[in-house]
Amino acid sequence: MFIPGMRRAAVGLTALAVAAFGAVATSPEQADARPKPVDVTLLALNDFHGNLEPPSGSSGTIAGQTAGGVEFLATHLAELRAAAKKKNTITVAAGDLIGASPLLSAAFHDEPTIEALSMAGLDYASVGNHEFDEGAAELLRIQNGGCHPVDGCIDGTPYRGAGFQYLSANAFKTATGKPLMAPYAIHKVQGVKVGFIGMTLEGTPQIVSQQGVAGLSFADEADTANRYARELRRKGVQAIVVLLHEGGTQAATGGINDCVGMTGPIVDITNRMDPSIDVVVSGHTHQAYNCDINGKLVTSASSFGRLVTDIDLKIDRRSGDVISAAANNVVVTRDVAKDPRQTALINRYKTVLGPVAGRQVGVTSQAITRSQETLFGTSLGESPLGNLIADAQLAATDDEQNAVAAFMNPGGVRADLDAGPVTYEEAFTVQPFANNLATLDLTGAQLYCVLEQQFVTGRTLYPSATVGYVVDPNGTTGTVADPCAGTRVVRGSLTLGGTTVDTAATYRVTVNNFLAGGGDGFSALTGGTNLVTGQIDLDALVDYLTAQSPVSAPTLDRIRTTAEVPAA
Repeated sequence: MFIPGMRRAAVGLTALAVAAFGAVATSPEQADARPKPVDVTLLALNDFHGNLEPPSGSSGTIAGQTAGGVEFLATHLAELRAAAKKKNTITVAAGDLIGASPLLSAAFHDEPTIEALSMAGLDYASVGNHEFDEGAAELLRIQNGGCHPVDGCIDGTPYRGAGFQYLSANAFKTATGKPLMAPYAIHKVQGVKVGFIGMTLEGTPQIVSQQGVAGLSFADEADTANRYARELRRKGVQAIVVLLHEGGTQAATGGINDCVGMTGPIVDITNRMDPSIDVVVSGHTHQAYNCDINGKLVTSASSFGRLVTDIDLKIDRRSGDVISAAANNVVVTRDVAKDPRQTALINRYKTVLGPVAGRQVGVTSQAITRSQETLFGTSLGESPLGNLIADAQLAATDDEQNAVAAFMNPGGVRADLDAGPVTYEEAFTVQPFANNLATLDLTGAQLYCVLEQQFVTGRTLYPSATVGYVVDPNGTTGTVADPCAGTRVVRGSLTLGGTTVDTAATYRVTVNNFLAGGGDGFSALTGGTNLVTGQIDLDALVDYLTAQSPVSAPTLDRIRTTAEVPAA
């Protein structure tokens, strides 16, 4: 970059040298020589979700290899730093490090995960939507330290806070308009400055409980990134990296270092970002990709600590600009030595957790998965495990609250159940959010509206066995403003307990408190009345598994199409 005044100063220095020593002979190569660029390595991850121990099943494999576990992750990070110049390496993350975590982390409010990642050398992380699961005050505690205000220091030792800096440029305190967390950080490497802007997805209020985001507002990701990029440039920072908890999806044919048919919010957001932004480390969609979007390097390292993105930057020593950027997603294989400090941390927390995790709560006669069946050529159908959870929630509220139906949101089903004995820890991993059940009154007309809203949000509600209805692929989809205008659900086809629903009648329906508050875009549920809060959803699942064992996968016949049920 040309800076007025600097050239004049250089010319003046040359004149003094000539006056003192005479003319200096230089070759064209010497005249054009520039200092070597500064090599900077970024090691990036995202969506760790408290997976301290190696994830099981399909969640523990990627690119055909078993992967993940913080003991192995820490070793891989150390090896990657050793391969680069250690002092030139910065370790970053793009959100959802905590929340929706396995029991070993969640039982301690995710303090073990923060300790583990701090020990593994994490420097900066953007705030994801799941960092707000327990609210803004808890997020600030996670950053700054201190014992939990209700549960205290559960493991008997003080919690010292994160050894890295959380960043969130677009989560603002509504009352003051000021960012909740530091919006950006400047990291110096051999005299050059690298700026990191942290970003939470703008849609966080739609996918986090209302209590979690109370008093906060979220701004557009691209607009906010551009605003702070300008501020960084005013501070002399030309190398700018955005840590963005939002992402996209590539085609199924793409590998972990490909970018095939990229779609999703990340494309539009990146296209609207200022040219001064060089790299976007993204997340949220749990996908792996390595892209060039509008001249920017855009990466994602899947989820659960199964990949690390190794990003190599060359930065001009004079201007501070990024000359080149390249990335490689590296599998966190389990064929390396375990980091002994991480092993000690895991063992310490497992000892405190005691026998609770291994307590058997039921038996499954077969594997029960969360995978959704295909509906209209997309994965918008029912799920065996989702249906089972809905059945469990109905069983917990049918006598207690006279509920006649239950619905479960797919985002709340976080893992599969393997065949055989089910431990409390496994059940917890399936439902880690500690949502309360909420039973409320809905009219038949409101029920139809809720079901039509599925096609607006692109999310299927898993129904209890008492529910049946027919979907017309040729029907119209409502709008965000008026989901009830849709005609995808055939009128007259909705039944509860085999009885056709009367649009004017009132029915008691159970959902979790996240859905009852309009979560996942189901605003129609906020129109329910006479809401009664019940037990924790996990407790309902555990009780059902215990009472019904051995449990089989429910039949997927609750949502049918007009191809299966021709019009009368």
